[in-house]
Formats: sequence, structure tokens, C-alpha cells
Amino acid sequence: MEHAASVGGAPVSKDRVEALLEAVPARDRETRPEALARADRQRRRWATQVVVIDELAQKACAERSLRGAGNCATSHDGAAPEEQPITALPAERDVADLGSIVAVALAHSSAARTLLEHLEREQQIPEEAAYDYYDRNRDRFLTPAALRRGADPFHETSDLLPYDEVRDGILHELRRAAARRAFFDWLDRARADVVYAPGYEHPGDPSHPDHEHRH
Repeated sequence: MEHAASVGGAPVSKDRVEALLEAVPARDRETRPEALARADRQRRRWATQVVVIDELAQKACAERSLRGAGNCATSHDGAAPEEQPITALPAERDVADLGSIVAVALAHSSAARTLLEHLEREQQIPEEAAYDYYDRNRDRFLTPAALRRGADPFHETSDLLPYDEVRDGILHELRRAAARRAFFDWLDRARADVVYAPGYEHPGDPSHPDHEHRH
């Protein structure tokens, strides 16, 4: 079998998985042969997930007529990897809570980023939700002077930045959180159409003996 997986019946080349493995250095520092072999197997399964997310995102972007959605590590014909170092793409603070597979997919797949940005634009956050967030998280909106003197944000409203000054930032944060939930919902549905070749399954798939689910 020459492909690592199929998405809707379309093959995903093993070459794309290998190209991603070359682009992303291994974090494991195993020295024992059996541990190193296991780490290599898991990295291959992990990389397959990243490439599959890119493939699924490209399909989703095409269906939505979204632009700026090129491939991640390689083109479909196995061409050389694009120069897209992970450190030059989404900042670590922006992807740290997304799990390693999705975070790396967003770092290496312009299609995944395009889809996430599209989902964020789609989110409609009610004004009531933004104010409720402001009211429930007052400690995040203390004035600098109030922070310095250790004011209690839940008793002295004069110590808070005015809602109108922080409203846009709150709406942006809530839209981003909603978009991430929508992205994961989309991915859960889209993965139902994926079939993996032996040795390329999800690293957390309990059907293979050395499965693990690491974030």
C-alpha cells in the first residue's frame, strides 16, 4: 500500500508524512532500541494525523471557496516541503491549548489556518455574553493602579477598566474560543471519512498495542 490514509477515497501519500517528519524535529530522546522504535512508530502516526488534517482542511476550504489554503509539508505529488518553519507561524501562546496534533497542523497547514480564520469570522457573540464575561472575570480588568495596591475587583467597581474600553478585546477572545470549538467539531465530523493504512493509525487508537494519547 503506497498511501498512509485515504480521505473520502482519495489517497494521502506516505511521502507527505515522511516530509513532515523531516520538517519537524523529534522531541523524543530515547536511546534503547525498543524505545526508539516505538517513538518512531508513534511519530509516524502523529505526522499522519497532521497531514490528514491538512487534507481535510483543503477539502473544506475548497467547498467554501476560501483562498489562501495551500498544502502543509508537501504538494499532492510529493514535491519538496514548503519553507514554513513552525516558529514563524502561530505564536505558541495561541496554539498551546489546542493539543500537539492540531497545533502543529495549524503551524504547517495554511488550509487549516484559513479554515479556522473563516470559522472565527462566522462567530456571532451576543453583547450579553461579552458583558457577562467582563462581570465574571473582573480580576482580569483591574486598572494598573488597582493591580499595584492589590484591590479586590469584586467589591470596588471603580478599580475596573470601563467595559467600553475592553469590550472589543473580550469579543475577540470569545470569538476565537468559539471558533476553536467549531474547528474541533468540524474535525470530529470530517475524520469519519478517513481510513488509515496499517501503521499510520491515530497514536491514541487503542487497536494497536503501543497506543498513547499525548498532548
